[in-house]
Amino acid sequence: MEVKNKATKIDLFSLATPQMRTFHMTWFAFFLCFFGWFGIAPLMALVREDLMLTKAQIGNTIIASVAITVIVRIIIGPLCDRFGSRLVYTWLLLLGSLPVMGIGLAQSYESFLLFRLAIGAIGASFVITQYHTSMMFGPNCVGTANATTAGWGNLGGGVTQMVMPLILGAILFFGVSESLGWRLAMVIPGAVLFVTGIGYYFCTQDAPDGNYTELRARGELPPAEGSSKASFWLAAKDYRVWALFVIYAACFGVELTINNIAALYFYDFFKLDLATAGIIAGLFGLMNIFARTLGGVFSDICAVKIGLRGRVWFMGAVLLAEGIALVVFSQMSVLPLAIMSMIVFSLFVQMSEGATYAVVPFVNKKALGGVAGIVGAGGNAGAVAAGFLFRSESLSTQQGLLILGCAVVLASACMFLVTFPQAVQEEEQRNLEKALAEKAAPVGEDLAPVVAS
Repeated sequence: MEVKNKATKIDLFSLATPQMRTFHMTWFAFFLCFFGWFGIAPLMALVREDLMLTKAQIGNTIIASVAITVIVRIIIGPLCDRFGSRLVYTWLLLLGSLPVMGIGLAQSYESFLLFRLAIGAIGASFVITQYHTSMMFGPNCVGTANATTAGWGNLGGGVTQMVMPLILGAILFFGVSESLGWRLAMVIPGAVLFVTGIGYYFCTQDAPDGNYTELRARGELPPAEGSSKASFWLAAKDYRVWALFVIYAACFGVELTINNIAALYFYDFFKLDLATAGIIAGLFGLMNIFARTLGGVFSDICAVKIGLRGRVWFMGAVLLAEGIALVVFSQMSVLPLAIMSMIVFSLFVQMSEGATYAVVPFVNKKALGGVAGIVGAGGNAGAVAAGFLFRSESLSTQQGLLILGCAVVLASACMFLVTFPQAVQEEEQRNLEKALAEKAAPVGEDLAPVVAS
């Protein structure tokens, strides 16, 4: 769908426009979702002892935490097309906060598994984040906007590795047992998620000119009836969407996997204490401060220089670099070298994610929600597949990482399937030039001659 009056620049320190209010609310909401989603990961050493979990059972909980997200992401993209991002995000935050707060009620492996499965639904927040910013920003900066909001949201996966052990420590300071401490610690991110859901409803709108109900009443958007199914099937019939599905599985799927296993890997393999292992594991996620944004920025630059093909070529190149870096990381047995290689690997992982969702808005504008949902689900499908590597008793974590790195290298070849017809490339080039002209023009200047030329 075509939306008018998209922003052509990111005014980072402003909340004056609906575009920038949406920008900041989307990344903050996604940050909290990520924090709650992986809040239990740095505490798994205690959970393992408390619930007496085996390696296979821990692997199953890791798979559960990302498996349900595959289904929810596919569903939630078309729901955004029908109801708008504002309502969908609000309900996801409110409902998703409940299992985050409730996981402390788990008393057995089975109940813990079910709570981790339910918590995984909030991972679908990523699709809404990318959809909402795609509605708000023009073709000259949409890659940067998408990458930055997603990257700062993914930052929650790193921050939680560092902060949750500190929250636990503060609770234990008051004489609470470790068994009760990890349970109480999870109430905090859940409560903040609930409050943020209320704030999202009042602080955002679906598009620059209003909410979908208002736009449809004015005849500026197609009717809501049937829009969800139509969006999904338009996307599902496009082989390029499934190529991007695999590509995103190889980058975001890998990030989810590392978020789940990193703290336990450093704790077990390098014999570190829980807090130190959490801090080192958190460095992986902290790269999201700038790394995913870089992927979007360079994709936008490639689009200006080369066009849509430039976006695709850049995406393939950084994914290949990610695979090679992961292979190197898997072979590191000295702690300082392991940390350094993990940081380099993290850089390419997150740049690949930013580059992928800089391509997504241009695949099919009539089915943006469907495309965003299916591609986003690819990330979680990749994490599910990778999870089986790390639940196997016959494979060490290092061997699992090596196999995963080789799989990413192979997945980078999918870039050759992501092509655009010449007519689409020419149309997007005109849209890009129009957006650049609008950005460069003084406020109030008539752009008609510029656009016409």
